[in-house]
Amino acid sequence: MPKMKTRRSAAKRFRVTGTGKVRYKKQGLRHILTKKSSKRKGNLRATGVLEDMEAKRAKSMLPYA
Repeated sequence: MPKMKTRRSAAKRFRVTGTGKVRYKKQGLRHILTKKSSKRKGNLRATGVLEDMEAKRAKSMLPYA
């Protein structure tokens, strides 16, 4: 049986933790940073965790996750 193909767009956006949670980088930290507070920018730097239904969708695009 051939290897399963990974959806590259999903592979670049998400990664799966050891416990099976799906992590992603938060949006909004690319430009127009002067009007954003330091607290807000700090919160955006941390990775986010997808909710269960969204994580299920993301994992379906990552065959070996």
